[in-house]
Amino acid sequence: MTQRLHLVFGGELVDPTKNVFKNVEDIQIVGMFPDYASAYDAWKAEAQRTVDNAHMRFYIAHIHRLRDEEAAASSTEELGS
Repeated sequence: MTQRLHLVFGGELVDPTKNVFKNVEDIQIVGMFPDYASAYDAWKAEAQRTVDNAHMRFYIAHIHRLRDEEAAASSTEELGS
């Protein structure tokens, strides 16, 4: 069975009209989730918790879209080179 992993993360933006974090070291990792529905619930909870700060944004990253697990990877790709 294929997993559809999703990462929920966020932080304070420099400008609420742009997707640029004020300080990358302060990015909050909410968690990794096995499906979109649970990722959405976590995203919504964090967005509602920080609703008073217009510069705070949380995102859902579709980790499963980053690579095709069925395709063979070279040894250097596995090392991140």
